[in-house]
Amino acid sequence: MKQQRQHLTKISLILFLAYIATIGGMTSCVSPKSIVYFQGDSTRYITQEIAHKYTPTIQPNDILSIVVGSLNTEANEVFNAPNTFTTASTNYSTTGGGARVQPLGYLVNSDGSIEIPLIGKVNVGGMRTTDAADTIRTKLLNYLKEPSVIVRNLNFKVSVLGEVARPAVYVIPDEKITLPEVLSLAGDLTIYGKRSNVMIIREENGQRQYARVDLTSREIFGSPFYYAHKNDIIYVEPIKTRINATDRNVQLVPIVTSIVAAVGTLGILILNFTK
Repeated sequence: MKQQRQHLTKISLILFLAYIATIGGMTSCVSPKSIVYFQGDSTRYITQEIAHKYTPTIQPNDILSIVVGSLNTEANEVFNAPNTFTTASTNYSTTGGGARVQPLGYLVNSDGSIEIPLIGKVNVGGMRTTDAADTIRTKLLNYLKEPSVIVRNLNFKVSVLGEVARPAVYVIPDEKITLPEVLSLAGDLTIYGKRSNVMIIREENGQRQYARVDLTSREIFGSPFYYAHKNDIIYVEPIKTRINATDRNVQLVPIVTSIVAAVGTLGILILNFTK
């Protein structure tokens, strides 16, 4: 009887070790070099010329918030009415899901113009928002005393997909943001995100561009894709370890289940023999 208990104990121990080895095989190490950002010269301090500066301009189908102020409060409301808020089902927030309050704003027509009450059609296509504000302010001088105008683009958005903590569509209120900042909004890449091969899809001037950038290299700072443009799609693909681990998990689930069941059965037998 004693020899039988010892034999069962050994078998149970072997199965338990096999179970531990199987679980360990489901994961593998990720090289630190593959997850460290902006690798390069180890010099403590260097300066670099900023390349590919990006200044967003107003394009057809943009939605603009135009806030007019002057000494005549009632007259201001005539121009500010299109900024009235409405409830929309689409959520472009960092949290995702649910409805949100969305401003209507002024829609830029295909010819780059907007329709403003009393003033009529104003061409703002290709302008910066500050230049558009100056143009509108000049036209308002015929109707208001000392008017002030603030123009903002309401649909400057960037989509982030793949191996990030919070994939979503993000609206950028100040219309200027870098790729690292966008990824920070998304909660950074997961440990399984492929930092050396991030894809950016960009549509501008009737063309669709596909680019891949390496976040582990300082060369990203000189890339034309360092600054995110309106409607950019950023996709972080998983590293091979992630894909292989997922495949192994699916394949090994029945094996692990069987091992656990065997260990449990042997444990019951040992308890029965020891009684």
